[in-house]
Amino acid sequence: MNVEKPKSAKRASTYHALKWNSVNWTIVKSKVNELQSRIAKACKDNKMNLVKKLQYLLCRSYYAKLLAVKRITSNTGKRTAGIDKEKWLTSARKHQGAISLSNKRYRSKSLKRIYIKKKNGKKRPLGIPTYYDRAMQSLYLMSLDPVSEVLLDQTSFGFRKNRSAKDACAYLFKCLSRQHSSQWILEGDIKGCFDNISHNWLVDKCPMDKSILKQFLKSGYVYKRELYSTYSGTPQGGIISPTLANLALNGMSQMLKEKYWTNTVGTIDRQYNDQKLNITVYADDFVVTARSKQVLEDVKVMIERFLKIRGLELSKEKTVITHIEKGFNFLGWNFKKYKDKLIIKPSSESLKSVSKKIKEAVQSGKSQTQEMMITKLNQIIRGWCNYHKHICAKKTFQTLDRITFYYVWNWTKQRHPMKSKTWRKTRYFEKRGERDWIFVSVNKRLLFASDIKIKRHTLIKFAANPYLRKYDEYYLKRKTCGLKT
Repeated sequence: MNVEKPKSAKRASTYHALKWNSVNWTIVKSKVNELQSRIAKACKDNKMNLVKKLQYLLCRSYYAKLLAVKRITSNTGKRTAGIDKEKWLTSARKHQGAISLSNKRYRSKSLKRIYIKKKNGKKRPLGIPTYYDRAMQSLYLMSLDPVSEVLLDQTSFGFRKNRSAKDACAYLFKCLSRQHSSQWILEGDIKGCFDNISHNWLVDKCPMDKSILKQFLKSGYVYKRELYSTYSGTPQGGIISPTLANLALNGMSQMLKEKYWTNTVGTIDRQYNDQKLNITVYADDFVVTARSKQVLEDVKVMIERFLKIRGLELSKEKTVITHIEKGFNFLGWNFKKYKDKLIIKPSSESLKSVSKKIKEAVQSGKSQTQEMMITKLNQIIRGWCNYHKHICAKKTFQTLDRITFYYVWNWTKQRHPMKSKTWRKTRYFEKRGERDWIFVSVNKRLLFASDIKIKRHTLIKFAANPYLRKYDEYYLKRKTCGLKT
């Protein structure tokens, strides 16, 4: 749709709103994907000068700017303002923001610091950039991500396009499930990863515009009306921070391969992993498997040296070496061998966490209608079960059903303390087929976790770069088969 540029400032808002609403997002995404594909191909061919030129073009593309603004105004934090208290909520403001993005004299504003609770009761700092800074980060992430997908270790799964925690789980199953697989596990956790990454290392090694990167890193933050400078770390809350963290941790796998993998006799392109040493990385958590405990002790020292160069260190409390028969937790799952058979199931901490959410949802909904309560509980149950449905979770799902029924039944007793059990059952529950005690309203019924079918997850092909055109058919097939996560 062609819209003439307004001659009057009064009509500017209408003009920008029409321009935004007339955008063909299919064309926009296609144009941006085309440039990203060229960047990935140039990086794979080690043509870094061409990569820089293509990144320059992408960051000045009108289509990329539109897509960058759409991304930050469509996510969960779209209504949270930064330090300038400005929000891009209207179509006109979104288009104005898109065309205003520029690296000329760009100065990042300070972050708004807030603290959110962690599972262990401690608080995690979160930095909220302004809308303009978020859009700039989103724009430059589009040029950085295709490069990172080429450079990152194959067994790194966190915060990457078309990869998920389920792929990390499937890879660990591959490393540990056989009878002759590794028996010893190094559970690694990096202490304050996002807060402590060396700025000098990132600026020196990160393949993006250095001046812009410095602005993202050195923006500082405001807390209780006081300005604090930032000398290390990437802002948690910044859209580009996970990719920067992935790049900072990149190289551990290659380092361990060079040390412990040996070339087979008469060839240099095939290697033999005699120690069964493999590493799985997801964000700032990782797991290393090996045949012996002593090897993992040496690996731990190597990783400590590796992290020190990047300004990081391992958490002494959470970094432990354990035997597979004792079991370990990773990403909400428990991995343990029972008589040489590896069983992966939801961890007890994960079950406690979802039980707490259900309890809080029921207790906070004493005055809500039954239908509203069912809607809220179904969201919690479906989300948790979809995360765990690819492992041995059937018994845990049944346990969750019992826990949910306990809280729901108590909810009915609190609403009608003077009514009998029979009356409450007739009022809130039904029998359908062979299943009784179904919590049901006029239009909705409570979801049974045990009704969700277990469906195994297929491990992603490590070589399948999502930005290279030749893998489009592969990812389309995964999406069609329901494997996209």
